[in-house]
Amino acid sequence: MHLHPSVLPKLCAILEDDVSDYGGSCHLATVATWADQARQEAKYRWTGPLHYIGATDDYPSSLCAFPGSGGWEGRTHINVLSGIRNVTTVLQDYQGDATVAYVDGYVKDALKFLIHFLGDMHQPLHLTGRDRGGNGDKVSFDGRVTNLHSLWDSLLIAQRLRTLPMNYTRPLPLPDVEDNLRDTIYDPYIRRLVWEGILGKYEDELSSWLTCPAPERLRVLPLPKWQRVLLWLFGSKSQDGGLNVDDEFLCPYHWAQPVHSLNCDIVWPAELDQPPYNRISYTDVDRSDHFSEETFFVDLDDPESSARRKNSYLELDTPQYAGRIRDEWIVEKLLAQGGLRLAAVLNWLFADFTDGSSGHLVIREL
Repeated sequence: MHLHPSVLPKLCAILEDDVSDYGGSCHLATVATWADQARQEAKYRWTGPLHYIGATDDYPSSLCAFPGSGGWEGRTHINVLSGIRNVTTVLQDYQGDATVAYVDGYVKDALKFLIHFLGDMHQPLHLTGRDRGGNGDKVSFDGRVTNLHSLWDSLLIAQRLRTLPMNYTRPLPLPDVEDNLRDTIYDPYIRRLVWEGILGKYEDELSSWLTCPAPERLRVLPLPKWQRVLLWLFGSKSQDGGLNVDDEFLCPYHWAQPVHSLNCDIVWPAELDQPPYNRISYTDVDRSDHFSEETFFVDLDDPESSARRKNSYLELDTPQYAGRIRDEWIVEKLLAQGGLRLAAVLNWLFADFTDGSSGHLVIREL
């Protein structure tokens, strides 16, 4: 709905049959989770670390370092923020080559990875390496045993879908929104997010979500000679955490910073590090991967279908935790930011602008 009219046909031409599951029409939702499925195949197993990033010193909720003095975990530049930059570069090269008469498989993959990685970047637990992004931390939600990562991946949203006001089951007076809905269980949630969020409480913030700090700001500061000598001798970290992924148009590190800070603000409960939960909540985890094999199927017509059972884990369906997340629209803001930034990046890459907007991140107004 925020894509420039010239963009979707180009995306559909790249993705071809992968995006035609909705009655033959092209829709990006069909490839949104492809990267999670592909990482289980031998050909794509190496892409697992591209779904997340973690700092060595990061330990929410007591310390949120991004990256801190210890730097990043794992191999440099094999992470979700570098992944966003790398696949964007692939798509830039493809779009800039007017002689291309066919689409290589790696270009199709790059577009699917971009769609997915920008979503991963807006899930706070994909930005911390502690306990495999919370996959190793058992908690209770509405009496059901789950883990912290799965709670943020799906269960908080599933709870929203069950508790939406009835009026959002009816179409909005916005053709640009309704024409892009596909008669799924998510439609009422999307309507509310657009009506109360994008066109409501976030309306004056939208442009700020797309801005990037000017790279030259740090370079023009006058420095004493002794500081310039030290910088020359020992080097310095760039303003994007040493990743070299940000520029004036695309800045995943800059966008990710406030998302990561949520891990200390609300996402990671301090109680998990206190008795009795610090003795029972943690499970052995493979720190090399954030992938969770837990899958939750929530029957929205029968919310009791996933049986509650008494357990000893920290209950997070409380006013202090889930209630605050709901009241402050934390999940909804992350979803809105991820969607708008994806639309803006795709517009930047593929739109045929006639008004001089080329070279800037812009979205189509509703």
